[in-house]
Amino acid sequence: MQQFSGPDTDVLISGAGIAGSAAAYWLTRAGLSVTVVERHPEPRRGGQAVDLRGAGRTVVERMGLLEDARQIAVDQAGFQLVGPSGRPLGRIGVDAFGGEGLVSEIEILRGDLAELLYRSTVPQTEYIFDDTITAIAQDDDGVTVSFENSAPRRCRLLIGADGSHSVVRRLAFPDEQDAVHPLGCYNAWFTITDSDIETDGWFQMFNAPGGLVAGVRPGREPGEIKASLSFRSEPISYDRRDVAGQQALLRRRFAGTGWKVPQILDGMRRADDFYFDSIDQIQLESWHRGRVALLGDAGYCPTSLTGLGTSLALVGAYVLAGEFCRTDDQRTALSRYQSIMRPYVAQAQQLPPGGVSGYAPNTALMIRLRSLSMTASTRWPLRAIFAAQFHKADAIDLPSYDFTAPARPAQRSF
Repeated sequence: MQQFSGPDTDVLISGAGIAGSAAAYWLTRAGLSVTVVERHPEPRRGGQAVDLRGAGRTVVERMGLLEDARQIAVDQAGFQLVGPSGRPLGRIGVDAFGGEGLVSEIEILRGDLAELLYRSTVPQTEYIFDDTITAIAQDDDGVTVSFENSAPRRCRLLIGADGSHSVVRRLAFPDEQDAVHPLGCYNAWFTITDSDIETDGWFQMFNAPGGLVAGVRPGREPGEIKASLSFRSEPISYDRRDVAGQQALLRRRFAGTGWKVPQILDGMRRADDFYFDSIDQIQLESWHRGRVALLGDAGYCPTSLTGLGTSLALVGAYVLAGEFCRTDDQRTALSRYQSIMRPYVAQAQQLPPGGVSGYAPNTALMIRLRSLSMTASTRWPLRAIFAAQFHKADAIDLPSYDFTAPARPAQRSF
């Protein structure tokens, strides 16, 4: 067995997004030394709006960052389903369902929230940017982690918070590649900054036959539009690094589509944050193996259709770190993390009524039925159905952990 004379860090986290930075915040509060590795050369900024709701909002409040989050929130009137002419077919205001509707009271650009969390961890946390994990080797005392650019490191716990395409999951759970469950839909997100598209403050969505969906919503900066294009499809092959090829695919799929789609496609060509991916859920029997644990989308991505990915990331980070406050035994801590989070994740992964068919209807009739349900969403009996979906964000009794105790020595045994 390799002699273990002490770790370079107690915890190594792959991914400096919302889940990774939140975990770093709480783990350092628990008295552990933390290093985060991120493949991008700097913290990712911008991105699309995410919901800060339910238990996720409570976690941010316990961090003391809720007012800071409100200051950087996006100002939006609510959600609006529109027809080809732009006429509203149904809408849900931001104040509906107690501010927990399709557009929540606090909507923040993903990168802005991640940066807020990142800043809250500096200088207590070491960050390694422009690098990624290439191999891991576990033994009884810890994990040896190899990188693309840096020298190998030792840690006592490795956390994969690196998204639905997690490198850590692929390396530590090689027999779990069927954990990815595609929903038969593909989605692109990007920012448009030089367009005359008007949203009047609403998140506007347009459906066209064939399972086509286009959306625009205001960003945080004046004149900034956050756009999305989605389509239903059987599995397709594409190069995740070939942006030009992905955009060509979208132009073919949306050719001849009305509403604001021509303007969206034109703005897509100049976007510097274009992102394209399949809509998948990640489902695993266990989120930990030995001294490796998965967090957020890497272990239990619920898909963007639920609006609960951010809540799962924030709550998961809080619970994982909190359980290490209660015990020095990592097996016990990881087991408790899973048992507390499992019911919350199970509910969050239940898709809204209609699932992908409700989000991206294939026929004109189904599009019409969707608009009718949206119009009636705030009235009985549909109100109860919609409210049940939105309230899943709060469907966990958050434990209270003693993060205020004197910091435990870094590199303690666990």
